[in-house]
Amino acid sequence: MRIYATTTPGLEDVSANEIELLGGKVEEVRFGKGRVFLTGDLELVAKLNYLARTLERVMILLRVEKFEKLDDIYRIVKEIDFSFIKPNQSFAIRPLRVGNHDFTSLDVGRVAGQAVIDSYMESGGVRLKVNLDEPDVIIRVDVINDEVYVGLDTTGDIALHRRGYRVYDHPAPLNPAIASALVMLSGWKCDEILLDPMCGSGTILIESAMMGRNIPPQKLRDDFQFVKIWGKEILEDVKKYVTESDVDLNLVGIERFRKHLKGAKINSEVAGVADTIDYVQGDATKLCLKTADVVVTNPPYGLRIARKGMIEELYEGFLRSAKGIVDRIVVITAEYRILKEKAEALGYVIEEERLVKYGGLDTKVFVLR
Repeated sequence: MRIYATTTPGLEDVSANEIELLGGKVEEVRFGKGRVFLTGDLELVAKLNYLARTLERVMILLRVEKFEKLDDIYRIVKEIDFSFIKPNQSFAIRPLRVGNHDFTSLDVGRVAGQAVIDSYMESGGVRLKVNLDEPDVIIRVDVINDEVYVGLDTTGDIALHRRGYRVYDHPAPLNPAIASALVMLSGWKCDEILLDPMCGSGTILIESAMMGRNIPPQKLRDDFQFVKIWGKEILEDVKKYVTESDVDLNLVGIERFRKHLKGAKINSEVAGVADTIDYVQGDATKLCLKTADVVVTNPPYGLRIARKGMIEELYEGFLRSAKGIVDRIVVITAEYRILKEKAEALGYVIEEERLVKYGGLDTKVFVLR
């Protein structure tokens, strides 16, 4: 069975590696497009939804084909065998359109929906019900330039980066799937000290703790779309093979603002990892630790919080304070020119620099030593 997973553009290789570790056979990685194609079975689909930390959605690939006009999309969708949908189940089309076309996403949704109805009527003599709010089956039709991807969404409308533990919302939160990818890029091991000196609502530390203790990222969720289609047994089977740990981890978070620190503690409690994270109110430019193995952080960009003029001072102060204390640093920022300039001036070696599309922004991830 062909499957494709969506992830953050720029971090596809991290996701591909995670997929392989979970038992998937990766066939193709679309770098910069946020898509990884693989093969597997229904058990793998359940495992990726429940256990993968860096993915957004998991789809069973029904068709991928080049097209020229809107009528082609109708034909492509209509030729698909939709017999996996039960006659009493409802469906919805979730369209996505990227590129220049003489039609809209609404047009894609309209013709694709009609194609599903017509296909099912011709093959089974039943007119499927449409339910746009709470469908039993979601068909995703992604029109990317001159290609159309048709997939059975096994995740649902709630993407996998929504973990369920984020009770406190930071004004500039980090996507938990990206946070996990950053930790993976750092090469952090469970016996090492990991520090986030600008920890905000604690996302990087919480993801690290869940990773270190083998806590499933979707532990707080059961409403996957694949459960609606195939039942809960397949999910329960995956849960049986998960063994969590209560290992004590060395995770430290520093945050300047008391309200964010309080929020991070609340989120950690909900995630079930508050006992293994030490939160300290402090200044990232004056680190209170004498040593740390790894820093993973998402500093302010000067867009939603902090003034632009403060960013240079903050980045330089942080990097200067970490020099000689920390073995390696992983940082994501939209102000990558400033970060790179300060890092080079202070004698850091830039081991890796990658462009990552995040929230409509061009950001960069740096791995420094």
